[in-house]
Amino acid sequence: MNTKKDILAIAKDSITIESKAIANLIKFLNKDFENAVKFILKSKGRVIVTGIGKSANIASKVVATLNSTGTPAIFMHAADAIHGDLGIVQKDDVVICISKSGNTPEIKVLLPLIKDSKNKIIAITGNKDSYLANKADFVINSYVEQEACPNNLAPTTSTTAQLVLGDALAICLLEMKDFTSKDFAKYHPGGTLGKRLYLRVADLIEKNTKPAVAPEDSITNVIIEISEKRLGATAVIKNHEVVGIITDGDIRRMLKNNDNFTQLSAKDIMGKNPKVITSEAMAIEALDIMESNNITQLLVVDDNSYMGVVHLHDLIKEGII
Repeated sequence: MNTKKDILAIAKDSITIESKAIANLIKFLNKDFENAVKFILKSKGRVIVTGIGKSANIASKVVATLNSTGTPAIFMHAADAIHGDLGIVQKDDVVICISKSGNTPEIKVLLPLIKDSKNKIIAITGNKDSYLANKADFVINSYVEQEACPNNLAPTTSTTAQLVLGDALAICLLEMKDFTSKDFAKYHPGGTLGKRLYLRVADLIEKNTKPAVAPEDSITNVIIEISEKRLGATAVIKNHEVVGIITDGDIRRMLKNNDNFTQLSAKDIMGKNPKVITSEAMAIEALDIMESNNITQLLVVDDNSYMGVVHLHDLIKEGII
């Protein structure tokens, strides 16, 4: 039975083999890669990505990456394609075919059919002398010296190489299109990632209360306002403008430093020049301000008008943190 040391040694060897193979891919990048990117950019169709076996799994992931970065793509299993799914490929579509050997039977049947439809083929293959490489219009070399598998059989290093080259294609297309974080948000509206890119402060405070007191209000009124509105703070408003903020921390400090607070008012304990943010600011900006100033609330102000309070808990609830 392997010891813990043996297991870790095997894992390290596996990672080393794959990392060296990935680094080696750089020297294979040539005009074909560049021209493939340019052709996809000017194409009026979609990118169809196909493969067989483990390469099909990689093809599916490449499709997901392309779609999420602004390049319309569809997965087509090579075996299914020759049994009725070839209709996926339409005029002007570009086909990326992924295969380590480039000589699998399904690929040999599929390629002539694609060529007959005059669709361009981009090959990602580890065998530049293969049937696939010879039939393709652009060849991207994914050659690896050995699999991480000790028997050099299980697709490991080779599929990692395919995935990395697919990512490289997607990132090149992304940058050539000037694909921005706003564009990215359109394709990722759900989950934490999407919320970080599109959620605004206005979305966070729309259901929140708007705690507010006047500078002359008593401490009792201040405590009631903070307690009832449940946001841990209240704005201090004078002539319809924010002049300060009182947090529950300010209340605790006041109680610690004063035996009798009946003569005090809001203006005596408020923090002046509070940190504020506009309702149209991104939620992630609110988090940055809170973290950099070690605070848990921000007053929301638009054109000197008090809009409400955004709390750290609002960001946690939405999964921004």
